[in-house]
Amino acid sequence: MTGDYLWHMEDVLHQYHLPYDPQHPLICFDERPCFLIEEVGAILAMSPGKAKRYHYEYQKNGSCCVFLAFEPQTGSRYVEVRDRRTAVDYADFMQTLLARHYPQAESIRLVQDNLNTHTPGSFYGVLPPAEAFALAQRCDPHYAPKKGSWLNMAEIEFAALSKQ
Repeated sequence: MTGDYLWHMEDVLHQYHLPYDPQHPLICFDERPCFLIEEVGAILAMSPGKAKRYHYEYQKNGSCCVFLAFEPQTGSRYVEVRDRRTAVDYADFMQTLLARHYPQAESIRLVQDNLNTHTPGSFYGVLPPAEAFALAQRCDPHYAPKKGSWLNMAEIEFAALSKQ
């Protein structure tokens, strides 16, 4: 492991170790692309000794992206489904998250991955400069190390959502 990897890992673990602070809540953020599929296969007839089965055919109906913010210390979740995962989508999600769910917080400690859109610079694509700066001041990013996204508790939430 490199020093950079270890630093990011220890920084994220340190965030999890800090006590709950409603003025600076810990938020884990991630996004996941999803394919919209429709099962078009029929149910196959049952026969003695064989359970109900489905034909494997499906039809693709596009894709979307699920944005998820998880507050591990309270168990709160905020989820949005969007068409894409652009810098504009990220900035809009963060602005909505803070305005709707954390208006009283001074800032949020934000655990997230290093995707190129996950930066305060994305806010400037959506908001006037003064508002973008104010939003950036309320987000304190802590990046999970590359190949260490398992440190982000939002990943665990996505794993739970994907189980059937």
